[in-house]
Amino acid sequence: MRLRATLTNRTRLAAPPRHRADALPSALVAAHLILATERGAFVSMVDPPEWAQPAVDACANEGCWPVLAGPPGGRDVMLVSPIILYDHPEIAPESPGDMFDATEIDEILTLRTLALTDEEKREARATDPRAAAVIDRVEAMDRPTLERLHGAIRYLRPVTGPPATDTPWWDPGADASVSPFTDAVEIAGVRVAHGSTVRLRPGSRRADAQDMFLAGRLATVEAVLLDVDNRPYLAVTLLDDPAADLQRSHGRYLYFAPDEVEAVS
Repeated sequence: MRLRATLTNRTRLAAPPRHRADALPSALVAAHLILATERGAFVSMVDPPEWAQPAVDACANEGCWPVLAGPPGGRDVMLVSPIILYDHPEIAPESPGDMFDATEIDEILTLRTLALTDEEKREARATDPRAAAVIDRVEAMDRPTLERLHGAIRYLRPVTGPPATDTPWWDPGADASVSPFTDAVEIAGVRVAHGSTVRLRPGSRRADAQDMFLAGRLATVEAVLLDVDNRPYLAVTLLDDPAADLQRSHGRYLYFAPDEVEAVS
């Protein structure tokens, strides 16, 4: 769904509003899209029923995160949020007042507000009564209240069934079907696994500028790993790195997707 805001000539020529109450009716600052239905029900995209999982997997969220809103159990209202939330979001009880989204971001904004100079605080107070109230509340906040803004864990629930093993979920030993040192991927018809030699071709999606110095370098594949979405990655060490043995002993590798390397026969 796309929204478009259209300004009339009268709106463009009108003098800028002097007060917040005058500006809000025509502003799209922090606008949220709320969908409601009277003759149907929305399906959770965070925790969908099994029959709806294929349809949810086919959806693409661009700049938004739709979650069920309203009282727990309700499915007639959906909030299209600009940030990631759980279904039926609520204001955190630890939040002492209205500042942003009543979550850990309150802590960040509180600390930033406390870091303002006295002159900056005077200028902010002069904008409108709401800004002044926020600054006054932040300055009057005691340490226990500030510490409560650091967040709380709410998703833990009692676990039934056999006790968990000591092996964490991300350890290859937790899944017998995963074997980083024997698993392989096929690249341009060539089987690539532990011990294979590849030529590095860092992709354009990489954000680290230092990766450009790795382009064309030869590397040895140390392991084939899977991320939480079952996408394969190659853990490699540079073939001409004099510290390769040291890096290998500490498990410090470079990581590349299969489409970022060339198999060397």
